[in-house]
Amino acid sequence: MSKFQKKQGKASPKVNTASLPDIIFMLLFFFMVVTVLRDSELMVRVTTPTATELTKLERKSLVNTIYIGRPVQKYEGIYGTAPQIQLGDKFSKSREIRAFIEQHRVSVPENQHGSITSSLKIDGDVTMGIVTDAKIELRKAGQLKVNYSAKPK
Repeated sequence: MSKFQKKQGKASPKVNTASLPDIIFMLLFFFMVVTVLRDSELMVRVTTPTATELTKLERKSLVNTIYIGRPVQKYEGIYGTAPQIQLGDKFSKSREIRAFIEQHRVSVPENQHGSITSSLKIDGDVTMGIVTDAKIELRKAGQLKVNYSAKPK
């Protein structure tokens, strides 16, 4: 007879799942805190052109976006079908761009004012008149770093 016997019928212990709901809720809260929601609703149709030589913007907090395009169907009854400028979450005139830029500058530390970039997201069907007006107002506001958004080809 041998000293060592095989134990038969020995089952592995069950996995304790008591802490599973705690882990799930911790993950849920983590993703709720970390997720960045869109800060403004897109009120104009913007189909950006395609390009081959693109660079990514590095610091999104230093970028203010100006949308130029025709109003979406929801706002066509109020604003018509003429191209409009959207600053933040409202339609604006080109003369309001300076105030929009200054409002963004106030929220950025002073040592980073030179790094602020204005990103123009312009619909491909928009005439250059409204774009030129926006560029002139950006120049008057002292905002010389301008980025034109495009999709990769």
